[in-house]
Amino acid sequence: MTAPFSDLPLKPALLKNLASMNYTAMTEIQAKTLPIILDGKDVIAQAKTGSGKTAAFGLGVLHKLNVDQFRIQSLILCPTRELADQVAQELRRLARAIHNIKILTLCGGMPFGPQIGSLAHGAHIIVGTPGRIEEHLRKGTLSLEHADMLVFDEADRMLDMGFQDVMDTILAQVPAERQSLLFSATYPDEIGQLSARVMQKPVMVRIESAHSEDVIEQRFYKTESFDDRLEMARRILLNDKPTNTLIFCNTKRETDDVADDLKQAGFNVLALHGDMEQRQRNETLIRFANGSASILVATDVAARGLDIDKLDVVINFHIAKDPEVHTHRIGRTGRAGARGCAYSFFAEKEGHKLLRMNLTQDPLSDPDTPPPANILSEPPFRAPMATLQIDGGKKQKVRPGDILGALTGGDHPINGQDVGKITVLDLTAYVAIKQNVAAQALKKIENGKLKGRKFRVRRIRG
Repeated sequence: MTAPFSDLPLKPALLKNLASMNYTAMTEIQAKTLPIILDGKDVIAQAKTGSGKTAAFGLGVLHKLNVDQFRIQSLILCPTRELADQVAQELRRLARAIHNIKILTLCGGMPFGPQIGSLAHGAHIIVGTPGRIEEHLRKGTLSLEHADMLVFDEADRMLDMGFQDVMDTILAQVPAERQSLLFSATYPDEIGQLSARVMQKPVMVRIESAHSEDVIEQRFYKTESFDDRLEMARRILLNDKPTNTLIFCNTKRETDDVADDLKQAGFNVLALHGDMEQRQRNETLIRFANGSASILVATDVAARGLDIDKLDVVINFHIAKDPEVHTHRIGRTGRAGARGCAYSFFAEKEGHKLLRMNLTQDPLSDPDTPPPANILSEPPFRAPMATLQIDGGKKQKVRPGDILGALTGGDHPINGQDVGKITVLDLTAYVAIKQNVAAQALKKIENGKLKGRKFRVRRIRG
């Protein structure tokens, strides 16, 4: 059991309120971050949703706040309006014993005018989405000159949704002398790059899941013919039902053949190899990374540009020629504390390749038993997301916040949690959307406006 909140040097009013809310023992993330936060240091915290992170940074913000100074002292950035609303609501609960505190939410998809009016009356804490915060800063309706605390909540999701440039714009208008807190469920390279730019000697706190070690389970199947390998791949996919799978092939021709076969079998599958033009390659990488295609069949060279933090399954359609390449392939799964599986198909004559690998098992003497054949009667599973392509990008001043606001605002708004990665290129933009609301999202973009003008939009299929 972790320590009680009463062990912390929090303001008496905050401790009294926590006791009235039956908040006694801290969660692990609170116990590990709050003493550092209260000490005024920058913190990077990696923890899953539901770990108690809102109270961790919320108590830090409220403890530091000077209510008598009626000006914006803290900015909390969230990826979606729904999360911003939840954070603001939790802050208000934690702050019940502090009188005259004003917490204001500024999110896209909501009318701009009333927000200007609220800002004119002042606030202590701003909770908002990057796009709308940047818009207020650009129009001069928001000043952050006195903000001495900056919080990034679900920073990985904000980067996923394409808010990197917007966050940089916001950071340019926040005082350099400040405390910065960054909370993230995962820790991709972009988080490290962001923290290096915005934080001063941050303390890293990681709360591991129950399976703290990165585990990759390797399985080897002896298969001789191309058709045998295809059937084995289908069995694995239907048996495991992975969210995303990367299948490595040794040639471009084989990549196309495997992808075509799986597509005919009803799977959401894409091919990626060196003969593809750049536009098609970009689109393929975007669709696989945003969850609107569940399987990518690729050559080693083509897969180098792939950046996915969590990959459920890797299938080696043929054993790699080099042991280091094999290690690199399977190392794409089992990241961030998640469990991963790597399946490798080999022929009798390829035994010498396996003998050169540093394996804990002997796949030659005891190949794994394939999944049962009766699962082949099951229908293929669908990818969770769909991708909409918008014929407008950076050159047309389209930003991720514009797209998110168009989807989550107005009539029949879409829940921000149903919006996935947003990628804005020079002349086009891609947005991932949950399958069940994809048709609604398409209509909202078709019938609405971005940057005050209409843009063509289509749902990418195939």
